[in-house]
Amino acid sequence: QVQLVESGGGLVQAGGSLRPSCAASGDTFSWYGMSWYRQAPGKEREWVAFISSAGGNTNYAASVKGRFTISRDNAKNMVYLQMNSLKPEDTAMYYCNRHESRVSWGQGTQVTVSS
Repeated sequence: QVQLVESGGGLVQAGGSLRPSCAASGDTFSWYGMSWYRQAPGKEREWVAFISSAGGNTNYAASVKGRFTISRDNAKNMVYLQMNSLKPEDTAMYYCNRHESRVSWGQGTQVTVSS
């Protein structure tokens, strides 16, 4: 069973940067496109960014385009989200998962941006 473990969140001032990471178990990681999602208090979980299985294609939600960069290292079963120019509205719990054929969600990593 695939397990996802997110880390690297934190508290940062507006305009700052963070780089959450996601570690995936199993030997099929490189077969799947991966995405980052986020859920703010009182809101539904929303998709943030996608990266294809080999990393050649990426896509972003309009709200983060130009500020966030998704990347992956298939040799290490890792996915990253470089977050720059952070805004208070980016405050949320961040999760990774397969873009399709999702597995059980991890515990997420909290990102808090103060104004």
